[in-house]
Amino acid sequence: MPYRIHVRDADDDVLDRLVDLGALDAERTGDGLVVLLPDAVTPAEVTVTLERGDFTISDAVGRDEGSVWILGPRAFRVGRVSIAPADGDADPGALRLADASAFGTGLHPTTALCLDALQEIVDADLPDRVLDVGTGSGILALAALRLGVARATAIDIDPEAIRIAGQNARLNALSARLELSTGGPETLDGSWPLVLANVVAAPLIEMAPLMVRRVGHHGRLVLSGIPRSVEEDVVRAYRRLGMRHLTTASRGDWIAIQLQASW
Repeated sequence: MPYRIHVRDADDDVLDRLVDLGALDAERTGDGLVVLLPDAVTPAEVTVTLERGDFTISDAVGRDEGSVWILGPRAFRVGRVSIAPADGDADPGALRLADASAFGTGLHPTTALCLDALQEIVDADLPDRVLDVGTGSGILALAALRLGVARATAIDIDPEAIRIAGQNARLNALSARLELSTGGPETLDGSWPLVLANVVAAPLIEMAPLMVRRVGHHGRLVLSGIPRSVEEDVVRAYRRLGMRHLTTASRGDWIAIQLQASW
């Protein structure tokens, strides 16, 4: 597990040496430098590299269920979607997110892939509604609303995720356009012109019959959270149910699949 070190009175040379060691993140503070290091780098190696041992070590906090390691939330952009911490400076119209335990900071490649696909679909033919399955922090549903979709429904089997998504909706004054509920796609009735699901491959395959029932006439389905190695397994599960495979996008070892209803 990565860990954080704090070096007082650290100049640029200290930062350069820690970057060369493989620092995952670095941040200037009032009295020095804080750096996130992978566990493969031992404190003894840091001492040798810096030629000093007067640094303190503390635990790092992972985001997105420990899959993304940063020192703290920060503003960044995915396409036209600007994402920022709940507090602090941000671009006008930025989507503000609380620093909470629910998956969906926007930093993980699978979330970025979904945001890319969402923007592409919205630009081509703006849907009036979207369903976000496994919403986590609510980031995809809220981004859809920011991009002009009139209404969003977001579901998650974790009640804490629904609570956090509701908090984020209030932070962004989007509560009136977002419907939240606890559960999976089997708890819903009706269909949507666009369905998003950033989960993991096994549940996506298992839920395929339920997911396709939620996709409307010629509707789009975006699936992410999928390792590149199991792309064919996921595509096959949905093609058997009448979905057409449109595109696959990738970031690193992760992919997102776009499908369209044939009905």
